[in-house]
Amino acid sequence: MSFVSCHLSFVTTMNSKPVISIQNLDHYFGQGQLKKQVLFDISLEINAGEIIIMTGPSGSGKTTLLTLVGGLRSAQSGSLQILGRELCGANAAQLTEARRSHGYIFQAHNLHGSLTAIQNVRMGLELHKQISPQEMKTRSAEMLEQVGLGNRLNYYPDDLSGGQKQRVAIARALVGRPKIVLADEPTAALDSKSGRDVVNLMQKLAKEQGCTILMVTHDNRILDIADRIVHMEDGKLAKDLAVAAA
Repeated sequence: MSFVSCHLSFVTTMNSKPVISIQNLDHYFGQGQLKKQVLFDISLEINAGEIIIMTGPSGSGKTTLLTLVGGLRSAQSGSLQILGRELCGANAAQLTEARRSHGYIFQAHNLHGSLTAIQNVRMGLELHKQISPQEMKTRSAEMLEQVGLGNRLNYYPDDLSGGQKQRVAIARALVGRPKIVLADEPTAALDSKSGRDVVNLMQKLAKEQGCTILMVTHDNRILDIADRIVHMEDGKLAKDLAVAAA
């Protein structure tokens, strides 16, 4: 897809467009003499329902690209379209609006220690003002049931294992029924079995909800869940490989 075609009308082309379309993306940190380019001419398209894993050494630009896709900072140069919205040069309000379609899962589960599991999951619905408090509670409880924690609704994070905490984080990410889930090293703090359980759960729930997963990982044990593996080196997209079906 050409750079020009990426700017066609969202209304007329949404059905045929990838959910994530990145064209000739550059990104920099710092200003003036300290300005440093960290992403170089990235072009990548991801379709609805795909599971994409990004690999590469530390400092290769994986997390930077993930944060740009997630609307956590504004892209600077090129084109970055998420669900038909251009985020290159987006302002704070536009980034906030874009984030409503995303779920986030991090290496550190980022649960609030003073909140119960169900309260933590409910936070994933706070941006959705049209949902009533009762529906928020109901959906949060149902989501915890789906991740196998229906009997832990009122447990605090300190009373949960590492794998259980990450399941709560997955529930929080998916409770808003996002179109895109972004995961940054979701298994890094987990043992082999817990890590496998977590990614299998992510895969199952995402397929059921029809959402796209973009995941950064160094964990070679979970690469088999991917539809494609994108490898980055020195801020550049080095490889984009389809994973053969088993």
